[in-house]
Amino acid sequence: MAGLRLGPLLRYVDGSSATLWVETDRPGTVEVRCGQGPGGKAGTFRVAGHDYALVQVTGLAPGTATPYEVFLDGTRVWPLPQDPFPSFPPSVIATPGPDDRTRVAFGSCRWASPPTGETDPVGPDALDALAKRIAADPAGERPDVLLLLGDQVYADETSDATQKWLAGRRDLEEPPGIQVADYEEYTHLYYESWLDPQVRWLLSTVPTCMIFDDHDVIDDWNTSASWVEDMRATSWWRERVLSGLMSYWVYQHLGNLSPADLAADPLYAAVREHPDGTDALRAFASEAEADATAVRWSYRRDFGRVRLVMVDSRAARVLEEGRRSMLDADEAAWLREQALDGRDAYDHLLIGTSLPWLLPHLVHDAEAWCTALCRGDKGPRWARFGEKLRRAADLEHWSAFPESFDELAGLIAEAGTGTRAPATVCVLSGDVHHAYVAEPRWPRGAAPDARVVQLTCSPVHNSIPQSMRLGFRFGWSAVARGLGRVFAWHGGLDRPAVGWRKTGGPWFGNQLMTLTAHGRSAVLRLEHAQQEATGVRLRTVAETRLSR
Repeated sequence: MAGLRLGPLLRYVDGSSATLWVETDRPGTVEVRCGQGPGGKAGTFRVAGHDYALVQVTGLAPGTATPYEVFLDGTRVWPLPQDPFPSFPPSVIATPGPDDRTRVAFGSCRWASPPTGETDPVGPDALDALAKRIAADPAGERPDVLLLLGDQVYADETSDATQKWLAGRRDLEEPPGIQVADYEEYTHLYYESWLDPQVRWLLSTVPTCMIFDDHDVIDDWNTSASWVEDMRATSWWRERVLSGLMSYWVYQHLGNLSPADLAADPLYAAVREHPDGTDALRAFASEAEADATAVRWSYRRDFGRVRLVMVDSRAARVLEEGRRSMLDADEAAWLREQALDGRDAYDHLLIGTSLPWLLPHLVHDAEAWCTALCRGDKGPRWARFGEKLRRAADLEHWSAFPESFDELAGLIAEAGTGTRAPATVCVLSGDVHHAYVAEPRWPRGAAPDARVVQLTCSPVHNSIPQSMRLGFRFGWSAVARGLGRVFAWHGGLDRPAVGWRKTGGPWFGNQLMTLTAHGRSAVLRLEHAQQEATGVRLRTVAETRLSR
């Protein structure tokens, strides 16, 4: 019997169209039907023995919530014939209407939930809780888009169940051991994560935008030039990184693109035109791995009067010591263009980057100091020490690229200044397994007109040791700031372009943030997932108005 292996995932949505992504159990034609009204169909394409389709649905009416079904060669495959959660309502495509209210939910870092009935070692999943709330009140509040800001899968930290599956296909005593090795093993990670019934339904009815972080490939991915050199010298890395990029393109990146972007994408055309697109996609991934400037993973989306610019802060790096930059020159120019182009068209600018721009002061200064050591400012012995420290302590955020840190500050100030300035500029990030709000402070006379905030929310479903909780709390303290200045003094560091202060948090737990924009006002809400007698739910921890 024909069926879906994974999906549907509702990805791009505008006022009249949408795209839905599926993985099927065989080649065929996938059709999305919305009753007797709009719909769409597409043939599957094949990569590494797996069949996928990205269906564009057209003819939708603005401001409506349209139930849909999915068919494969005329056989209905969604909703599932035997729904494990029959209480969940039909999946819908909700299009934006004339109301200028936009809700953007976001978070990062999600381990797959264990099977139903098993104890969850890291607590309730925030996405499960969001699914339950929407299902209980389908006409009530729901995000217009869900931003998943990295570590959608953990290629280097696999579950016990996945390790048993891996042991059935290869010797785990050989590298990369219990980590994933190839494309087939990546597909298993996505099945484990996205077949969770609540999350599967949620992703079928709430549009999503995604970007990778390190664990989607490996911890500390692209930390430094010497790290890359060491990894390329191993026997297993090339297959791992190519498979990571290939699977990311299929499972995450394609759905980020608008129909116009898809129509102009030569790789998407090549993969669809060939009976098997594996070779074309592998060549693309090989080029991307060899040259950071060859591929752009970043993208822009506009949601009413809210503009999202999602920035690749992993694969677009320049790693040569002395030239280190978070973004290569073309990527930096693209980001500038997206932020400044047509500022009359948006009231709120969101810059999505998996890695936080503003960190606890001690962490920031330690990363900048370590960068100076690795650059050789204190001699070769300090440089060797600095590289060991950089890898051991994950010192590779924006603060580890001081010029890029300052350039982003300058771009934000420019975008947020003048008669066309938005009401807010928000940097949305994850990665660090806690949540906080930080606000930059520019030198006198240089402050932008917009309110600027760093909004960090992580994890969606993961954990953090007590020692790290204490470390992050300490990192924001006055004592830690003084210690950071010692690092800055030793490294001969210039002061960063902006100062900043923490105005919310830190908060720990499985959590989501939601930014609700209405006109030029914006309200931020942080919610924690909690297990109760009636099941998992989201509880509001903090709510604050952001706009001036």
